[in-house]
Amino acid sequence: MEPAIQFAVGLQGVVWFMLFAVGGVMLGTLSGLIPGLHANNFALLLAAFAASIPADPLLIGVAMLTAGVVHTFLDIVPALALGVPDAAMAIAALPGHRLVLAGRGREALRLSAVGSAMAVAIAVPLAFPITWLMIHAYPTIRTHLWVVLGAIVCLLVITESTPQAAVGGLFGFVLAAILGWTTLEVTPDAPLGSGSMLTPLLTGLFGAPILLDAMGGSGVPPQADAKLAMAPKDLGRTAGAGSIAGAIVGYLPGVSAAIASVLALPAVPSRDVDRGFIVATSGANTANTVFALFALVALGTPRTGVMVAVDTTGVPLVVPVLLAAVVVGAACGTLLVIAVGDRYLLTVGQLNYTYVSLAVLAFLCTLAYGLTGWFGVGVFVVSTVVGLVPTRFGARRVHLMGVLIGPLMI
Repeated sequence: MEPAIQFAVGLQGVVWFMLFAVGGVMLGTLSGLIPGLHANNFALLLAAFAASIPADPLLIGVAMLTAGVVHTFLDIVPALALGVPDAAMAIAALPGHRLVLAGRGREALRLSAVGSAMAVAIAVPLAFPITWLMIHAYPTIRTHLWVVLGAIVCLLVITESTPQAAVGGLFGFVLAAILGWTTLEVTPDAPLGSGSMLTPLLTGLFGAPILLDAMGGSGVPPQADAKLAMAPKDLGRTAGAGSIAGAIVGYLPGVSAAIASVLALPAVPSRDVDRGFIVATSGANTANTVFALFALVALGTPRTGVMVAVDTTGVPLVVPVLLAAVVVGAACGTLLVIAVGDRYLLTVGQLNYTYVSLAVLAFLCTLAYGLTGWFGVGVFVVSTVVGLVPTRFGARRVHLMGVLIGPLMI
């Protein structure tokens, strides 16, 4: 049976495109602002119900992509205010917190928005030549993927600041890899009927430990003005490096935006490391969506949860329409970070941070149960313990992405 809502060239097609894009913006806003919740969850749920939605699959794809892009803009907000970053924003959490504690949280939000917006502007034209190169190089990369991933792991370890941190990072990587290897292939008994073991794994590794470490703290202090203190030249160079690093995220399995951000670190100005971290990470996180789309079109390999949903829903890969969805999502995401982020910081700053942390932890446990059952709750608890390891050695949390890289290497 033909869907009741069809995408067509012309004014009617534009109207339906915008309606579904707005729906995606709303989903991405919700997922971005709720700690521990990812656009992938919404995309997979939407994919499960897509068959019952009387609409052209291309329009469903527009909603999914727009939601994914908006999420990459807004996930910095709970990362700064509540300490629960999306896994992709994990590496930027501590630099962002330092800016918030210094009263520069509003600036940090705008740095993230600018980094993400510039990444889209850079990634769209770059995606065409990079995709052409990857089509020719991917068979070789795929054959030697374990070498590529092993090199990335070595880079993460040797770029730690001290030998102790390097040991702690490697230890955290091994523990996370074992955790991923033993749980990722498990099919959870999900009360909500749609879930993935990634939810308890990533919220446990990257979200709960920050909440536990911050519990009892003073929370968000009063924030100063929103003026950007980063030099325009440094801002552009760092956003560009993050966007290029995002290409690696888009084409290589198991490599997150957090890891891509490490590759972009040489471009981060030493005189402004914290701001550079935020711009580079946000840029890599958002550029990931563009490059992942092209990876799906050119290689037939979905690299993100959103792209998996697009692929399984049978969305026609009409690149101009889907790229337009990315651009609309980027424009809305930029405005929403500024419009919502300041109020979010102010609201959280007026609350008791211990109670907020306990409430968010309870929510993450409930989310794990809803999407993966009691087994997922157990995985969440174990992941939280593992997530505490790197910081005890002074290492970055990015090593915990071994939960994905380790099983791929094996």
